[in-house]
Amino acid sequence: MALRNPRARYDFELLETFEAGIVLKGSEVKALRSGGGSITEAFARFSNDEIFLEGMHIPEYTQASYNNHPPLRSRKLLLRKDQIQRIRKGIQRQGLTMVPIQVSFRNGWAKVKVALARGRKKYDKRERDAKRDAQSQIDRAIKGLR
Repeated sequence: MALRNPRARYDFELLETFEAGIVLKGSEVKALRSGGGSITEAFARFSNDEIFLEGMHIPEYTQASYNNHPPLRSRKLLLRKDQIQRIRKGIQRQGLTMVPIQVSFRNGWAKVKVALARGRKKYDKRERDAKRDAQSQIDRAIKGLR
């Protein structure tokens, strides 16, 4: 089970990826394991020397009753200090942004894969799509000749 952000690769040029732990409550873990959640609108932001994931939607867990969590709360990301400094430099100096790509479980722990990314312009997206279409037409023509 993994939540993916398919728009991230389309809207952004991914430069460097990091895998971070994520601080979750018990009902959030249960809801994620049951297949709920979305990271398409999520982004990461700095607060002091910590990074928080905003806009990640984890639906309420039905069996949690009054112990449920708010679906859109801020969630702290767990990274090493050197990784946080590298991300901070990229954001401040180069005008990059941090985008979550995937949320999954590894060895029982929830992990989020985030990337330092540069936003693509509309013409960059069109150019990329045109190259992909041209390549697929070439591949189809070559396959038809065999």
